Amino acid sequence: QVQVVESGGGLVQAGGSLRLSCAASGLIARINAMGWYRQAPGKQRELVATIPSGGSANYADSVKGRFTISRDGAKNMVYLSMNSLKPEDTAVYYCHLRGTRWGGSESDYWGQGTQVTVSS
Repeated sequence: QVQVVESGGGLVQAGGSLRLSCAASGLIARINAMGWYRQAPGKQRELVATIPSGGSANYADSVKGRFTISRDGAKNMVYLSMNSLKPEDTAVYYCHLRGTRWGGSESDYWGQGTQVTVSS
């Protein structure tokens, strides 16, 4: 089994900051990419930021310059630092992992989500 667990969501005023953390554990042989998606009420889940192993981070245009994704490969963790938050950033944020289990094929794994609410 592979577990993906997020933490760090909450309520913040517009212009404030939050930092999300995500820990991956279990029978992971190789992590190819980790990242963050979000889903606002009534909207589809969308990419926020992703960082492939050995590659550069990619960001949604709406968060460029405000959000920073980082990884700790040794700990199988990924972080999302969010600054200058806007009410439109309000959503459930999901951690995503693309990797390979021991003896398995590449798969996508998701956390349970953490709520981020930005008040105006």
